[in-house]
Amino acid sequence: MHEECGVFGIFGHEGAAADVLTGLRFLQHRGQEGCGVACVDEAGRIVIRKGQGLVSQVFTLDAFQGDTSRMAIGHVRYGTSGGRGLDNVQPFHFQGKTLDYAIAHNGNIINAGELKRWMERIGVLFHSTSDSEILGHLIKRWSDALDVLSVEAIRNALNQIEGAFSFWILTPDRLFVCRDKYGFRPLCLGRLGEGWVVSSETCALDGIGAEYIRDIKPGEVLEISREGFQSSFYSMFHRHAMCAMEYIYFARPDSDIEGVNVHAFRKASGRILYRESPIEADLVFGVPDSGLSSAIGFSEESGIPLETGLVKNGYIGRTFIQPSQEMRMAGVKMKLSPVRSVVQGKRVVVIDDSIVRGTTSRQIARMLREAGASEVHMRITSPPLRHPCFYGVDISTEAELISARLDVEEVRQSIEVDSLAFMSEAGLLEAGRRAELCVACFSGLYPTALYAHAKD
Repeated sequence: MHEECGVFGIFGHEGAAADVLTGLRFLQHRGQEGCGVACVDEAGRIVIRKGQGLVSQVFTLDAFQGDTSRMAIGHVRYGTSGGRGLDNVQPFHFQGKTLDYAIAHNGNIINAGELKRWMERIGVLFHSTSDSEILGHLIKRWSDALDVLSVEAIRNALNQIEGAFSFWILTPDRLFVCRDKYGFRPLCLGRLGEGWVVSSETCALDGIGAEYIRDIKPGEVLEISREGFQSSFYSMFHRHAMCAMEYIYFARPDSDIEGVNVHAFRKASGRILYRESPIEADLVFGVPDSGLSSAIGFSEESGIPLETGLVKNGYIGRTFIQPSQEMRMAGVKMKLSPVRSVVQGKRVVVIDDSIVRGTTSRQIARMLREAGASEVHMRITSPPLRHPCFYGVDISTEAELISARLDVEEVRQSIEVDSLAFMSEAGLLEAGRRAELCVACFSGLYPTALYAHAKD
């Protein structure tokens, strides 16, 4: 699976652009395709710098040396909607006779197709294929109608879109931050000196020494200015349907999401997974990186010794973006290596976060057997992925998902392991001490209405 995007913003702290760049480095796991920073210079103009690649490839360490900006937003991108290329790297800049603002977005607008066709019919020109540009044009239309870019204009625009999103809107004198009414995406507020910081994850707040204040509420719109911040809501309908994959896979283990630490969630998942699907074995280990915390919990609950059975080569690219199965299998072998002296002659339990195509799991099982493992058992800290996601995770069709066409026993045979078990949906809620999560990719029960373009 591909990560979602990550967004970071600062208001009212000198050197904001440099600190935003640091924040983006802590959010790099959420997108490696491109990155950008928008800041307000001394003349009150919005300046944007962006490029394709990792933060370290696009910006030097001293890229904003001597920066005196006091407000900035930044974005790391993985394109879940729209094509690749520099035109789709955010933030986007919108200008008019009386308007000047930049927008950055994390998530997916599921009625983007309908909105874009309507806007094109009335003469709106799009410069990217990203659905993030749609909100910018909607804000412009409402701002023109009201003669000002205001909270009211933003709320009106937000009520026209549906889906999962966090939006940052930077103007020459203020920062607006918006979270979708379902609460799909994590979003938090922090304090840095006299300034304010807003981030996709708390780990980036820690990275720049900011103090966590609270999570932004579902449906909330924050207007941050020199007077402080004002909170309002664009919708009276609110849910807390956080994407389960944020806890399972996407977020960093040192982040807290709505009061629950990600490492603690994964560790609890390992404990619950053993209780749901016990097994006798000689050792247990996790698939780096997201399986490591869960393996600790599994080991503690089961009494099976925890080991390092797989080593990750951190300098190899992601295997899921390879165009063919043969290349993906080769990529897995370069990225992960079994520790022969640890696994040889042993019954091993492998803990992983999910099974998408089955390619990686099958290759891991084969490598472990080649290294001498006598039995290979696999435990997955999520339910079977059976349905596409339309909210910002790049699982677009059921054809990509092995569990959409095979039952658990058939998947076990396909990936060539001795036993296989998945986490239950109830176990996920227990691990997070939550009453609600978005589990649509497991259950097929989507929290929102779906639109024709979402199934294209």
